[in-house]
Amino acid sequence: MNAEWIDALPRWLAAGPVALVTVAHVEGSAPREAGAAFLVSGNDTLGTIGGGHLEFEAIRHARDMLDATSPIALKRYALGPSLGQCCGGVVWLLFEVIAPAERDTWARRLAQWRNGLPIQRSARSVVASSRWAPSRDTPRVEFHLQGEAWDFEQVLRREAFPIFVFGAGHVGEAIVHALAPVSSEIVWIDSREDAFPAGRPAGVETQWTDDPASEVAYAPPGTWFLVLTHSHDLDLAICTAILERNDFAFFGLIGSKSKRARFAARLAARGLDTGRMTCPIGLPGIPGKAPATIAVAVAAQLLQLREARPAHHPADALELHG
Repeated sequence: MNAEWIDALPRWLAAGPVALVTVAHVEGSAPREAGAAFLVSGNDTLGTIGGGHLEFEAIRHARDMLDATSPIALKRYALGPSLGQCCGGVVWLLFEVIAPAERDTWARRLAQWRNGLPIQRSARSVVASSRWAPSRDTPRVEFHLQGEAWDFEQVLRREAFPIFVFGAGHVGEAIVHALAPVSSEIVWIDSREDAFPAGRPAGVETQWTDDPASEVAYAPPGTWFLVLTHSHDLDLAICTAILERNDFAFFGLIGSKSKRARFAARLAARGLDTGRMTCPIGLPGIPGKAPATIAVAVAAQLLQLREARPAHHPADALELHG
């Protein structure tokens, strides 16, 4: 679940109160799923619940609440009749105003969320309040409505998506730019100091090293590796290091089917299993070789595989303060 608002909230609270707007429940077709959220301040927004008239009305109501006495509200929006959106479904939005005094608490929650600790949030109409606490549950969103009474629960867990990209050529640059909006854990590696472009996406860490293959050892388990350097010998050394670890979520090597055959033979001679090595990379059926085309195909492939992965297992031990 994308929760970029958690990263930004402590910083935003330094400037004043912030409204957190969350899709609590959906019936029928809607622009975003339950659990999607965004932030609204007096002069800015971050994230989206799908755009259109729904988001316009949500922003307006959230800003009204920034100046009101009630810190929490639930509103029902019929997309077709009242908002003129062709989705035609019904969306319940949860509005929560967070005060600047809670900044330190949210900074602690952010640090723990970044470390993979799930956070459970709940809100109820009975007492018109919300609560955040530790949780051992897997991510979910639950909503119950009975008359005027309602209950909302959500478990937020950071979805680890660490990506190591080897190669800062045109294709590597295009891939990094395509993946940066969906992963804040990209490490971009090259053996040429002057290979990295001046303009790089925020949050992307660059590593210049004489021995890129040695950087494989620093990747966390479950890393998504992409190998596309300027040298076949360097590619082979990196591939060897990745396969020797064999704890990756994905390992892709740029190249043709003939390159895969040659690399597979050489790696097999070193006693390595290449069954999980993906080469060529990118979704099938997209034959274009322009860097931007390859980047779109590779980003789509990784996202498709990521969505197909099973849900996270509950953490063994959690301690959430504040």
